[in-house]
Amino acid sequence: MTNPPVAAQTTPRQARLIRWGIGLGVAAALVVLWVSNIYLTASFTQTQRAQAELRAALYAGNLKSTLERFAVVPTLLARDATLITALSTGDYISTSQRLQGFQEETGAASVFLMDLTGNIVAASDRRMLGESRSDSEFFSQLLRTQGTLFSAVTDPASGTTRFYYGQKVELLGSIMGAIVVEVGLNRAEDLWRRSNVRVSMADAQGTVLISSDLRWRSQNLTSIIETARRPTTAQRVFGLLQQIPLSELVYIDGERFMVSEATLGFRGWKLNYFAPMDGVDARVNAVIALEIMFMAIAAATLFYIASRRATRESRRSHRESAELRALNARLSAEVEQRIRAERSLQSAEQSLEQASKLAALGQLSAAVSHELNQPLAAMRTYLAGARLLVKRNRTEEALSSMQRIDDLTERMGNITKQLRSHARKAGDVAVLVDLRNCVTDALAIMSPRLGKQTVTLVQNLPDSPAYVLGDSQRIGQVIVNLISNALDAVAKVTEPRIAVTLELGETISLRIEDNGYGIEDPESVFEPFYTTKQPGEGVGLGLAISAGIATEMGGRLIARNGVPLGAVFELQLPRADGAKKAAE
Repeated sequence: MTNPPVAAQTTPRQARLIRWGIGLGVAAALVVLWVSNIYLTASFTQTQRAQAELRAALYAGNLKSTLERFAVVPTLLARDATLITALSTGDYISTSQRLQGFQEETGAASVFLMDLTGNIVAASDRRMLGESRSDSEFFSQLLRTQGTLFSAVTDPASGTTRFYYGQKVELLGSIMGAIVVEVGLNRAEDLWRRSNVRVSMADAQGTVLISSDLRWRSQNLTSIIETARRPTTAQRVFGLLQQIPLSELVYIDGERFMVSEATLGFRGWKLNYFAPMDGVDARVNAVIALEIMFMAIAAATLFYIASRRATRESRRSHRESAELRALNARLSAEVEQRIRAERSLQSAEQSLEQASKLAALGQLSAAVSHELNQPLAAMRTYLAGARLLVKRNRTEEALSSMQRIDDLTERMGNITKQLRSHARKAGDVAVLVDLRNCVTDALAIMSPRLGKQTVTLVQNLPDSPAYVLGDSQRIGQVIVNLISNALDAVAKVTEPRIAVTLELGETISLRIEDNGYGIEDPESVFEPFYTTKQPGEGVGLGLAISAGIATEMGGRLIARNGVPLGAVFELQLPRADGAKKAAE
């Protein structure tokens, strides 16, 4: 066992590296703060811009809806029979009370009625009674205009702008007077002031009509806002350029605001919402302060770690020595365990080999039983037919049935020979085989069962030979299995139908289609012992053996569901036309 290493002393080269590391760390911290300021300013400004645009749109929509809501009120009041009667008779005793009711129902600021001389003869605000508007340009235009007239009238003394909708009152084509409705947009000013926001609405020339700041009334926006660039605290510290376009920033009373403009869609009027930028600066400064705090904590942690380095190295050396001793002990124990595991593994391999032999023997026995069931069933049918033909003295036909029984006996011998060969994994010599003859022989073997079931059998066989290299008996075995499965599939179908199609190409394709209920799991049908039949009807080896035969001949067996229903089994084998010509 070697002695534990001692703690290494700091060399001049390591000291220089430490100093370089500290310098790079400080530079990296400054870069992070600089980039963070740029990114955070842009991000928080974007958020502020989106909020400002939303609030401007909401305020503008509210003003527009208010103006549009009162546009039809004068038209309705000009048709009021009570007002027309009062103007024609000069009796205004109950007219003011009626206008007061209209004012309360509509929410207008005021409603008043004028005669032809411009005198206010009825009003929702009785203090207006007796006032003359004959010199008003709005009154003159009102008598000359057809329909509703809108006007924004500014009081030069107070700078207050009032908004009126008016329409003349007529009786049988004669002008009797005029009805005027005042829209209370000044209520929006009160709401803005209570909400402590900076909002103004200006006409197409930029003259402020209403504003949260009473000083802005009747002034032009360009005389109110100051567009001079003033550096922020972050810009003075880091020397940053302004991250916000100049057109979006204004200075009002020395305070920085972002302007968001929204169009009312009414006479070219626009609403300006001024969002304060102090919140953006405060959020940026807060995040940067948090970053500086984390950097200070990280730096303190690094210094603490550096001061504990020698102690850690010493403790690590003693710990590594103890770990090495413990590792040697564990390795000795693991060597003994591996020796015992190898012995157990050899015993398990011998048991597994024996179990595999028994499983193969069981599979071979099940395969022999499955493959001999069909020829035996056909032999029983032919024997019964021959017995009946002998009783009827039809000797030649009985001899024909006996010949078929002899053929089936030969086929059973070939099946057992093929199964033995399949179990030994040994291949026979391949010869040229015409698949048309294999189909014909398979249908002849299945003819007794086809005679018992009412099935429409469709054969699509080409006129040209379909040569493949293989064993005709084994190919016939596959075809018989597929036709037998198709008969089982259509056993409960109302109009059963089976189609056998042989197509020529670079690969010869033999398809057997039925109109049964389809395949539940096409990917599992070729697995040994997989079956959907009831116990006693099948063991699930026919398709597995058929797929193995196709693979040994260089082809494959495919299963899929038909469209719209049924199942399709397709046997694909390489075409052997070139070999046929060479043989000739």
